[in-house]
Amino acid sequence: MYQLGWTTLPGLKGINVSEFRLTPTGAPDNERGVAMEFADECECQAFLREIEAAFAARRFTNAADAFDTVKAWTLERPGGMRGGLVS
Repeated sequence: MYQLGWTTLPGLKGINVSEFRLTPTGAPDNERGVAMEFADECECQAFLREIEAAFAARRFTNAADAFDTVKAWTLERPGGMRGGLVS
């Protein structure tokens, strides 16, 4: 099980999210991030490339909107990773 985290930074055109990371965890925390399961390191790396690309150009008006959007994207993405979101 992995905890998805990211960096939220202000910019001239709004808040952006980047530097996505997956950290192994035994205690999922969906209040501060998103907990997910992956079959192996290859799936982890593929997911990180995909989410970085998906959010590279997106900007948000506030941090709560950014968090909710990342979480929703993770839940709704087609072909979700094995196990998906951990509750």
